[in-house]
Amino acid sequence: MAALNPDVVIETPGKVTVKFEGKASELPAGSTAALDRVAEQLNADSGLRIQLMGYAQSPGDSASQSRRTSLFRALAVRTYLIKKGVRSTRMDVRALGAKSDDGDPNRVDVVIPQG
Repeated sequence: MAALNPDVVIETPGKVTVKFEGKASELPAGSTAALDRVAEQLNADSGLRIQLMGYAQSPGDSASQSRRTSLFRALAVRTYLIKKGVRSTRMDVRALGAKSDDGDPNRVDVVIPQG
């Protein structure tokens, strides 16, 4: 298993958090190993669905700019998982902009139902 970089990815039961820098929307280096594990889990259980919840907050950004950035981040994670064989219909994307009440304000949470 690849070592995790806590500055980029945090894995907890039921959730993988991918942190982004500034206004970036490209997947950060070091995030793919955790996303590979998510893809393996989804490919092993055809009934499993996930939520991709994107957040973005930069000084000076309007609400619509933050929302757009958060959408692009969530879509970057979605695109990566699609390339790993996960059907797009099994992923719900939510662009929440600067509505982060806890955690890093620049991230995508991959929420995996436990069950």
